[in-house]
Amino acid sequence: MLSRVVCQRALAAPCRRLLSTSAGSGTGAGSGTGASSATPYLLAGTGAALGAVALGASGVFGAGRADAKAPEQAAADASLFAAMEKRLSALEVQLAGGKQMALVFIKPHACNPKVIELVRAKLGAAGIRIASEGTIGAEQIDKQMLIDNHYGAIAAKAVKLKPSQLNVPAKGKAEFQKLFGISWDDALAKGLVYNAADALAKIGGDGFELDKRWSNLQRSTDLLKFGGGFYVGKIGDIFVINGFYAAMRAAYTTPPAKLHYFTVQWPTERLSWASFRADVLGATNPADAEKGSVRRDILEGWESLGLASKPNVGENGVHASASPFEALAERMNWTGVPLREDAFGRGLLAAGVPAETIAAWTEDPQVALGGKKGSLFDLLEDRDADDVLAIAPKISAA
Repeated sequence: MLSRVVCQRALAAPCRRLLSTSAGSGTGAGSGTGASSATPYLLAGTGAALGAVALGASGVFGAGRADAKAPEQAAADASLFAAMEKRLSALEVQLAGGKQMALVFIKPHACNPKVIELVRAKLGAAGIRIASEGTIGAEQIDKQMLIDNHYGAIAAKAVKLKPSQLNVPAKGKAEFQKLFGISWDDALAKGLVYNAADALAKIGGDGFELDKRWSNLQRSTDLLKFGGGFYVGKIGDIFVINGFYAAMRAAYTTPPAKLHYFTVQWPTERLSWASFRADVLGATNPADAEKGSVRRDILEGWESLGLASKPNVGENGVHASASPFEALAERMNWTGVPLREDAFGRGLLAAGVPAETIAAWTEDPQVALGGKKGSLFDLLEDRDADDVLAIAPKISAA
């Protein structure tokens, strides 16, 4: 029977050749040659070689004759294995950085066949490939809380967390007592504070009705801002947290509402993320959007496209990811793709960002970089995929 060491040696030789080949053939994403076509094959070959070395090292070939050079050879092969793992990670990062991957969806108010076809055509004309697409109905959005996950902290305060679970800063508590004549703690103790979901159950009606009442509130009179995306307003004799969110949620969760999504991708070197958002999709306010952009075309043709009303800042036709990282979070939420099955997700892992950190980042935490602290989403907004992969490990290590 062949000895374990003999098998390791037989497998190590092709591994060395592959390592040498992959090290010499990898080209930068901006070169336009080699990287995009060769990298997947190198990754596959490297993975196969690593598996082969692992089999040899595991002893599955059985015990054989003693080999005087076994310890030295085992150390050499272990070093080779480590080098292969390092190269595989570098190739994974290179592959992820060379391709921008976003999620685009048509909002419920504009989700009809004409708009779907318009968006599909505009993406194609911009050289953006549609990797997958699908439609998600109101029932699924509601049951799986997809829109709540999408809006993150704003939604969490409105529907997921109870008021007693919220972290209200001392300054906010002082302003609450000054404005409403009762302390925050007393209001909680007396059961006067409700999140938007519970307020609906108490007041009655739907999210749109609550939004009408919320819209009549005035800052410094019966409406107070605790922080970014964190408001409390007095409606009747109760206090409501983020009451505006009820209508936003209802627009997605009230049948027959639905949205149509596209997962899209394009070479990083051909189109920056900032240009994708500004020139292809258009500004958030469709009236300010570039001529020929998706949002501008929907605005100018809204009647012929079959929309019930003229688009505005909130109902602007389409949503698109603000950064490669937000796109990853949105794909995991809306399409259910696991982190390790997403190319950009694998790139982050290969760059050294732990899976638990990536999961925490989807909640848009405050992070530090370059001596400054702020929103992770704001920090990564409009950055290209390769740039995000370069700075993500630094943020993770800070």
